Amino acid sequence: MRLDKINRNILSLLQDDARMTNQELAQKVSLSASSCLNRVKKLEQAGLIGPYLGVVNLEKACRSVMAIITVKLQDQSTEGFNSFLECAREIPELVECYTVSGGFDMFLRVAAADMTRYNQIVDQLLDIIPGQVNLSSHIVLSTDKPFRGFALESLLEG
Repeated sequence: MRLDKINRNILSLLQDDARMTNQELAQKVSLSASSCLNRVKKLEQAGLIGPYLGVVNLEKACRSVMAIITVKLQDQSTEGFNSFLECAREIPELVECYTVSGGFDMFLRVAAADMTRYNQIVDQLLDIIPGQVNLSSHIVLSTDKPFRGFALESLLEG
């Protein structure tokens, strides 16, 4: 799909406020409401935007422990990776997983109710491939710059 200036602007505006009405969005990108809605639907169909989520502030909602876990697998085969990922995806408190290059194979972000549950999750991860998984835990003390979207202007230009 072609990302012209209007489509980039739509993406940027929806990233900042996905609850904006189509009428408001259309005004901000200087389109009719129907043309704007057609573009948004095409962006959704192309998989460029969505799903629409509300960001929950866990600090206000409940007690929780946030941690980043680095993972190093002894078994570097595709089967080993896939086996680990398949089991890890079943843990609801594992909220993000990145396969990375470098000294580790994966970064996991975990949001657990408390340290007891966090320790259970660590044990679960270690048991996926017994003796083949090395973990290093990093408890998040503060979130100094939470994710609030991508700098689309610099990423999509050119």
